[in-house]
Amino acid sequence: MKLVPTGWLLSLLLLTATELVAQQASDWPAFRGRQAQGVVESGAVASHWNADRDHGPDERIRWRTDVPGLGHSSPVISGNRVFVLTAIASQGEAPLKVGAGGRPEAADDNGEQSWVVLCYDKQTGRELWRQVAKKGLPRATRHAKATHANTSVAVQGDRVVAFFGSEGLYCYNLEGELLWKRDLGVVDISKYGIGWGYASSPAIYRDRIALICDDPNNPYLVVLRLSDGEELWRVSRTDICERNWSTPLIHPTGERTQVVVNGWPWVVSYDLASGDELWRIKGGGDNPVPTPFVANGWIYITSSHGGQSPIYVVRPEATGDVSPTEEATSNEAIVWSTRRGGAYMSTPVVYGDYLYLGNSNGVLRCFHAKTGEKIYEQRLGSDAGIIASLVAADGKIYCPSENGTVYVVRAGPEFELLAENRMGQPCFASPALSAGVLFIRTTGELLAIE
Repeated sequence: MKLVPTGWLLSLLLLTATELVAQQASDWPAFRGRQAQGVVESGAVASHWNADRDHGPDERIRWRTDVPGLGHSSPVISGNRVFVLTAIASQGEAPLKVGAGGRPEAADDNGEQSWVVLCYDKQTGRELWRQVAKKGLPRATRHAKATHANTSVAVQGDRVVAFFGSEGLYCYNLEGELLWKRDLGVVDISKYGIGWGYASSPAIYRDRIALICDDPNNPYLVVLRLSDGEELWRVSRTDICERNWSTPLIHPTGERTQVVVNGWPWVVSYDLASGDELWRIKGGGDNPVPTPFVANGWIYITSSHGGQSPIYVVRPEATGDVSPTEEATSNEAIVWSTRRGGAYMSTPVVYGDYLYLGNSNGVLRCFHAKTGEKIYEQRLGSDAGIIASLVAADGKIYCPSENGTVYVVRAGPEFELLAENRMGQPCFASPALSAGVLFIRTTGELLAIE
């Protein structure tokens, strides 16, 4: 006998399904949202506000809450929860170098720390729970402009995954209960003999977690099972990458799902199921930070340091060594590329027909996303420094700066600065977008702006 839902039950089922779809559409489940794109279309998003406490109340600020400790971890949203990570020093205030002159020096911040996962109510900013993942002395130093909590969590279903590099991998449920944890040992992402800090966030696809651990002494990519943390495979990246702070991109297409990993001297894509190499590109900046992301069905990759600042736009079906040459900047696998114009710290964004790249010197560059034609290059402000990644919505590009200003630029081929919004504190974390609300983390606060 076949049971047919009655009218009220069918309505309830449809309502539940509709609410679930709406919730998923408003989620920002990992660093830079879905597919690391940094883009949503969810109606009107604020252009102008003033979050400087000396300015007085601003009605566009839905809520603001103090965040303890220090971290560059960007907000991640699942349902009615907002997650950030932080490191809280047991003694004193953690130092942070702000502004130009980021010399390669370690911070004097090697005392006892607590690595903490924080969960807030999306509507009110009320803290729902906090979990101390670990307490102890750091196993690696950090750069003066970095923190001991640079990464963002990744959420899949009811699982919240946090990776602090040398301080371990932790999986919680949405209520803050620890489900499992793993110690991957010391992952010291260093240069000039100085640990600069870990910064690669986890990437999740179905029941798989991908982690980049490009310690110069033992670089590798590892994939674990989300349900229980069991390691499924690991591939060495010796002679492939000397150091790396970017987040991996997991991109499913057709018959294969690939893990695209920025790096230097090679950018490499791996098969998620096996760890086998799919394609590679040689060259780039020698301090890879920006995360690969998907737009127009292609994979966008950039880096900048040590004299090189390329942009590569790769077809996902690429195979083998697809490196462009000086004579040919495109080929069967490369849609277009350029050797100059890439971003150093900030992950760019593609919005509409254009690619926007923010730089630590305050310059915003715009290219045509499908052809590579350079459209403009403009300075946002004399003291602007774009370290955080860009996001876009509602016809606008949002550019957070370490000078404590969020610059808002109109999307399109003509440069138009719409607003310079003061936050009152430096912005190193990348904003999240959900249901028309901007969630912005400064060095001391988390704010919801509508």
